[in-house]
Amino acid sequence: MTSGILRDHLDLSVRPQDDLFRFTNGTWVAQTEIPADRGRYGTFDRLREAAEHDLRAILDEVTAAGPDPSTPAGKVAALYGAFLDEARVESRGLGPVAQLLADVDALGDTAELPSLLGRLDRLGLASAFGAYVNTDDRDSDRYVPYVDQGGLGLPDESYYREERYADVRAAYEKHVAAMLTLAGRPDPQAAAARILALETRLAASHIDKVADRDAVATYNLVTRDELSALAPSLDWGRYAAAAAVSDDALAQVVVRQPGFLQGLSAALADEPIQTWREWLAWHVLHSSAPLLPAAYVQENFDFYGRILAGTPALRERWKRGVELVDRLLGEALGELYVERHFPPAAKARMSLLVENLVVAFQRSFADRPWMGEATKGQAMEKLATFVPKIGYPDTWRDYSALVLTGDLLEDVWAAKAFEHDRALAKLGGPVDRGEWFMTPQTVNAYYNPGMNEIVFPAAILQPPFFDVAADDAVNYGGIGGVIGHEIGHGFDDQGSQYDRAGNLRNWWTDEDRAAFDALSGKLIAQFDRLEPIAAPGRTINGALTVGENLGDLAGLGVGHAAYRIACEGQQQPPVLDGLTGDQRFFVGWAQVWCGKAREETAIMLLAVDPHSPAEHRANIVRNVDAFHEAFGVQPGDGMWLAPEDRVSVF
Repeated sequence: MTSGILRDHLDLSVRPQDDLFRFTNGTWVAQTEIPADRGRYGTFDRLREAAEHDLRAILDEVTAAGPDPSTPAGKVAALYGAFLDEARVESRGLGPVAQLLADVDALGDTAELPSLLGRLDRLGLASAFGAYVNTDDRDSDRYVPYVDQGGLGLPDESYYREERYADVRAAYEKHVAAMLTLAGRPDPQAAAARILALETRLAASHIDKVADRDAVATYNLVTRDELSALAPSLDWGRYAAAAAVSDDALAQVVVRQPGFLQGLSAALADEPIQTWREWLAWHVLHSSAPLLPAAYVQENFDFYGRILAGTPALRERWKRGVELVDRLLGEALGELYVERHFPPAAKARMSLLVENLVVAFQRSFADRPWMGEATKGQAMEKLATFVPKIGYPDTWRDYSALVLTGDLLEDVWAAKAFEHDRALAKLGGPVDRGEWFMTPQTVNAYYNPGMNEIVFPAAILQPPFFDVAADDAVNYGGIGGVIGHEIGHGFDDQGSQYDRAGNLRNWWTDEDRAAFDALSGKLIAQFDRLEPIAAPGRTINGALTVGENLGDLAGLGVGHAAYRIACEGQQQPPVLDGLTGDQRFFVGWAQVWCGKAREETAIMLLAVDPHSPAEHRANIVRNVDAFHEAFGVQPGDGMWLAPEDRVSVF
């Protein structure tokens, strides 16, 4: 059995007592250059690259076999082949996009706008708001439509109002004008200025990323009449008919940000139809750009890749093709991936890890001094009903209704319309608790509060997260920490507001909620002071990242307790690679967060990403007593945090 430690990543000139992240990953960070086609690079990206190569091999294999185009293998091969046929893409020019732009130009007034919005929304091309179907947050046994704020081309509403993004706004306006020019649109510079002004107006009605995390405040169930009253300038009937939404589907809708719909309605009433035509044309071009000839692809990349993320080079075409197929036909491709790359032994070992993590959480809840007995009982009940999903779904998605023609743009739109219609078909039916919201080839994991489930796709179940041949310590520090993190989301500042059935309901006593909020506030203040290595001088938004930080703390604390459970009744874990079992656990955690980022990407992520930078996710261990004990951390050491300043929630 190996230790599982990536020894060539260690920087032995750094003491773990001073900086666990640099001790664990310092040599890798110093010697590794971020690939030219990426804004950041690390453990997740390396595994995603490996999965990408595996998927390419599968796609090359099935394409060469010439499968029946009506089969899942035939569909993934057809879509991949259409994307790789660069000569045809160039020869087609704007292709069917030209007709859509003509339809935009034919709009007579804003009363006609909802019909075209609905049609474009169904094709995934342009939308003034986001719309999706999910379980009802207050009645998890039924599906309901949700309406979300939208309409922007920049990453977040803050980009439209904060002075520090002034240069980005100027570059965005130039980019919009350049795209309109490529498409032969009239008066592109003036149109771009009007588009930016309209989006700035829409952004002013958005709530910010922190407020948008509030599960209670963003649950606003309205009737069809109330929906119309919120946005009287938007004819919902015309929108629904064009988007293939049944009239009954809008009988009840959750509006996440009512103020946005009011602002959108006011803009529809005030702004001239010409501005809306220009805005629609821009969003059609923006959404289609990655599928258009090289000039559009390059212009799109120059802004969103180079300027926003600081990425020097466009990804190779085959990589973008794999990504496209994965995004649109993920389970068809995933079924082929699992056949080749997911051993049954991995699922069995993972099941044991999950069981030990659940036991560790049970013990943790029992020991929480700040949590009263009534809340502990409810927490135990919620924990007992957690549903783990490991590897891949039991039933694969049926793509038989999706018909592909061989034309790239039309096939992509058909796939998006298929998914749109599939989601709408859920309404009124039983909740499918077997559905997955990530594909098996995704290097990630998630907690779904509406189904009270934790999900671990096959592709994350490999080193350094999980190694069947490795010692328990590193596996518990890696995938064990991830399992604990996802379980922890069920009890973080937002997940804790859902009960065991997945319903948004307050099951806490007022005293326990106040104690929890105080601990969360302490963690927010701790992270508010931290700066990313890649963007010195800027600080983390502790309120935006608190949910993920709470998840990390839970993953660490309970993951370590689960490791101790796994060691019960056994001999003392051996010293491997000069590290005790407890030390290897924490190094295993830190090597999961090995990574680095370009400055531009780091700045963008500070604004929009609820996760803290990798180095601070690794070094959150300074809050854990067991870390200080394992390495003998003392006052004056870089990782020292006084006991009274440590945050321990679970």
